[in-house]
Parts: sequence; structure tokens; C-alpha cells
Amino acid sequence: MKSLSPLFVLHTPKIPLPNSATNFHSFPLIHAAVQNPKRPKPSVKQRPLKPTKTLSLAPITVPPSSTPPKKVLVPMGFGTEEMEAVITVDVMRRAGAAVTLASVEEKLEVETSGGTMLVADAFISACSDDIFDLVALPGGMPGAARLRDCKTLQNIMSKHAEEKRLYGAICAAPAVTLLPWGLLRRKQTTCHPAFMDKLPTFWAVKSNIQVSGELTTSRGAGTSFEFALSLVEQLFGESVAKEIGESLLINVADNDSRREEFNEVPWSLDHTPQVLIPVANGLEEIEVVTIVDILRRAKANVIIASVEKSLQILASSATKIVADKMISAAAESIYDLIILPGGISGAERLQKSKVLKKLLKEQETARRILGAICSSSTILQKQGLLKDKRVAAHPTTVSKLDNVVDGARIVIDGKLITCKGFATATDFALAIVGKLFGHARARSVAEGLVFEYPRG
Repeated sequence: MKSLSPLFVLHTPKIPLPNSATNFHSFPLIHAAVQNPKRPKPSVKQRPLKPTKTLSLAPITVPPSSTPPKKVLVPMGFGTEEMEAVITVDVMRRAGAAVTLASVEEKLEVETSGGTMLVADAFISACSDDIFDLVALPGGMPGAARLRDCKTLQNIMSKHAEEKRLYGAICAAPAVTLLPWGLLRRKQTTCHPAFMDKLPTFWAVKSNIQVSGELTTSRGAGTSFEFALSLVEQLFGESVAKEIGESLLINVADNDSRREEFNEVPWSLDHTPQVLIPVANGLEEIEVVTIVDILRRAKANVIIASVEKSLQILASSATKIVADKMISAAAESIYDLIILPGGISGAERLQKSKVLKKLLKEQETARRILGAICSSSTILQKQGLLKDKRVAAHPTTVSKLDNVVDGARIVIDGKLITCKGFATATDFALAIVGKLFGHARARSVAEGLVFEYPRG
């Protein structure tokens, strides 16, 4: 078994496993994080002149090289888990890899397990003759089964493994896809707990990340960052993985308190929560997909609305997302919660939407809930919607905001919720689930993700 550096190593407690895969989305397990010592209560910063540390929102710039970029294949099919696919693609592209998101379906447009529509870069058939440095399989059901049943992908993977090239699988994919192909032989393997009983007992390992020769496996959507960074480290080295981890606020998240809440008010509703996520070109796909996926798992009704001239938007790391509606059509309804995703260029495009500007003003006037992640708090600031409100924001935007709470990933102030972005998006979405549905629902969703939900 190959050992990796302990950059992003987390420890998982021993837990019971289910007898079948029938409770894939609801089976309880805890994704344990590093236990942090107690820290002083965060303080509020009043418009600092400079952020204490500058972190770029742009992808990592890899120094020019005479060697061609590493080629990575990420296949997807109907029912693929969107967080696992998008986070893997995004992180690998930040490392400088040439990533192909390939459809095993008859169309490039693919509906994922949570209902988000993604557009592939190519059909899997177009990848048959290519040689990849890495093939990474996302999970989700029935996505993993759709990958398994694709003969073209099976041929690519079999040849790839025979040539001792790196390959990885997460969630259901190790048990559902790789095992029937015979690509787990003599490999220590992990997967989503709902599928652990499908793995050969002697080789099954309960860990978030397992590297065995050329194979890397992981547990679920909640371990996607660890999975992707492990693959980056193997392809590009420890220093690149560390730099990307820091830019995604993974280390920052470990050092901060989970959340701070001020002026606490109940958010519970007597109906299914109606949530609007406006999107634009240049937004951070990690944040969009994570928030939508988690809120839909919790049974909120989530609408993705485009402020562009088409339903399809191109996110910051070149992932193509298809919105459910245009913003003009979405504006005909009333929403309990409007959440603004981050990304500097995307936030600027959201800011230009007159329809969205009106919706946000009406939301605040009606005392309904507003959310902003990463750099999008600046939109609310410019519209005067943050008066006397405490916020969290990406470190690069702290100097543009008033009343930033230092040392908190998420800040809730009345009916406003904000967070730093990127790797904190999961905590952000689960905090919303907790406020809307209660901690029991949030904990259940977190367990299905394989993510630790805070105690208490």
C-alpha cells in the first residue's frame, strides 16, 4: 500500500455497516474531522485595510513546462453524484490537468443524482483512443451502474489498469463499477458504507481515503475534496496539493470555528422550503453544486435560475451547468430563501441583473431569508442589505465588507447566512438544513454524504 503525506488526513471512527445498499442516501456514518482545541470566541472586524492572508479565487497557476499537461478522464452517467464529479474535475483543473468530463449516455447533457443538469465535454466514445494519466470514477446511484454497463468505458479502464496508470473511484463506484470489472483484485479498497458489504472482506478498509498501488478509493460526497487532493498529490506532488488545499480553504476551515450565530430567530416553516439559487457565468461550480445537492437531499424545493441569455452557464473552472429556469421566469414565484453563490466574475454578473436586484430587495423587505457564500456578500453590501449585519466572507473580499466575523466559517445573523466559500460550502448548506428542518435532518443528510455533522 502506498503512503501519502498527512496533508489532509482525517480520522474516521469505527461504526456499524448496513447489510445492503438500499439505504445509500440515509445510512448513518460520521466523517470525522481533526479535533481542534478550543479557540477564543471570534471577534468582529470593522472594515480592515487588508486581509491577513491573501488567497486567490482563481485556479492555481502551474508554471509553464515543456511537457504536456496531465490528462484526466472523469466519466459520468445518469444518476452520477454531482458533488463527487464536479469537485474532482474542479480540483484537477486547478492543478493544471487537462480534464475531460465524458458522458456515457446518448446525450452530452446528463441529469445527476440530485437533479442538477451537467453538460459533458465529450462522449466516452471520443475518448477510446486517448491515453490518460488518471481516470477517476464518481459514484452515486444509478450513476455507478451506468458506468459499469458502458463497455467502452470498461475497455478504457481495463487497458488503463493493465498499463499501471493511476485510477480512482469514490462512493458506490468501487463496489458497483470496479469490482465487476475485476479491477479490485488484491487491492485494499474503501467505498460508501452502504456498499462495504459488497467488497471482498479481507481487502475492505474503513477509511476516507485508501491508496493501494495505482488505485485510490474514497467514501462519498463528503470526502470528495480529500479524494481529489490525494489524486493531485500523486499526479503533481505534495506542494501542489497543499497549495490547492489552502486556496480552497480546507486548512482555513480546520482552524476556524464551525459557525457563529447572532440575533437568533427560528427559520422553521409549515411548508416545503422554496429556495432560489441564481447563477451566472464565472460562478464557483463547487459552491453551486454542493448547496443544491445538499438542500435537495433534505427535501427542499430548489430552483437554479440563470441570469444569462441562456439556461446553460459556464462556471469558473469550465464546468457547464444547465439552470432549471431563466431568472425572469423564476421571479414569478416567492422564495423562502435566496442564496447567492460566489466567484468574483460570477458575482459581478449577478450584480448586473435588475431582476435579481429586485428579488433581493423584496426578500429583505418581507423579512425572508438571504444567503451569500464566498465573494457574493459584496452584492448584498452594494445593495444596502447588510446594514448592521455580521458576515463571513472569502479572505479576498473581507476588506470590502463591514462587520466581518473573524475566525468563523459560517455566520448567521437573524435571517442572513454567509460563509467563506469553497470547502466550507458543505458546512454552509448543512447549517441551512439545520435551521430549516432541525438537527436530526441535517445529521441524516451529513451521514449520507459521509461528512461529520457537529455535535450539540
